[in-house]
Amino acid sequence: MTVGDLGEFGVIGRIAGRLPQGAAVLLGPGDDAAVLSAPDGRVVVSTDLLIEGRHFRRNWSSGYDIGRKAAAQNLSDIAAMGADPTAIFVGLGMPADVTTDWLDALTDGFRDECALVGASVAGGDISRSDTVVLGVTALGDLGGRRPVTRSGALPGEVVAVAGRLGHAAAGLALLQAGRVGPDVVSGPSGPPEGVPRGGAEGRAVAGDGGIEELLSALVDAHRRPRPLYACGPGAARLGATAMLDVSDGLLQDLDHIAEASGVRIELDPGAFPVGPALAAAARALGADPLEWILTGGDDHAFAAVFPSDVRLPEPWLVTGRVTEGEGVHVAGRADTWGGWDHFRNSHD
Repeated sequence: MTVGDLGEFGVIGRIAGRLPQGAAVLLGPGDDAAVLSAPDGRVVVSTDLLIEGRHFRRNWSSGYDIGRKAAAQNLSDIAAMGADPTAIFVGLGMPADVTTDWLDALTDGFRDECALVGASVAGGDISRSDTVVLGVTALGDLGGRRPVTRSGALPGEVVAVAGRLGHAAAGLALLQAGRVGPDVVSGPSGPPEGVPRGGAEGRAVAGDGGIEELLSALVDAHRRPRPLYACGPGAARLGATAMLDVSDGLLQDLDHIAEASGVRIELDPGAFPVGPALAAAARALGADPLEWILTGGDDHAFAAVFPSDVRLPEPWLVTGRVTEGEGVHVAGRADTWGGWDHFRNSHD
């Protein structure tokens, strides 16, 4: 069955029936608007747009993966402000021939990612379109804390990151190079659209079994980020003076902090560990893993600035410092690698 067979209201009913509502939702799907509680008296809001072919491909990622990824990149924005996510709203455009199985998988992906932080999918809208388009708005609660912005960094403070970096970019590079084939089930609700069942997740096209497993993990990281959500509000409680979610590449995103704060950020390239998976992918593609770490997007790690006397718990890793000046420098060299640009890059 396709969504065209169901019709608009059948699709809405099918989606709503798979979405439980949390305590913050006083009135969920079914009316002209939802009603949510706002205990703090302030609401943190973020929105993102995902377009098929630019941000994801249905033959590389399952509906479930796409739902998880779309929710994650919005929930991580809320956490990067030091807030606790409470709800998301989803605008969905899709062709009429999309199967109901794919729609169910997408919905379950949204639901399961939100469940990690106790948030709800509280509403949205649907429309027919030539390709799959997702517009996601996320809401959050500060719990009495001040928002952690990009403009509070001061000279003498340290820069730290929490979460994996470069994994999603390496996975995308493997797919684009044909080094790994997406011929597998990815997620509990079935394989990517148009991809046959069978095999281990993200099967490597050729090579040693151990290497295949490492490369497959990177493809999985591209399909489905795993933000360390608790680190956002946790950083706020530790006294972070600036913070953001790394979505477009560490260098490019840290440059936003440097510009907003009027400071220079110095990064130590030796502070970034290159794990076995990144090392294996770099050998397979003849690439520099540090470039993926510094410029790769879509991992949704957190980068934050802290006073130098703050004792940072795991998984925070100090990777640099803040000085007087401007821009982001790696080992004393100004950043020239750049990062993700929505008008230049795509997943085609």
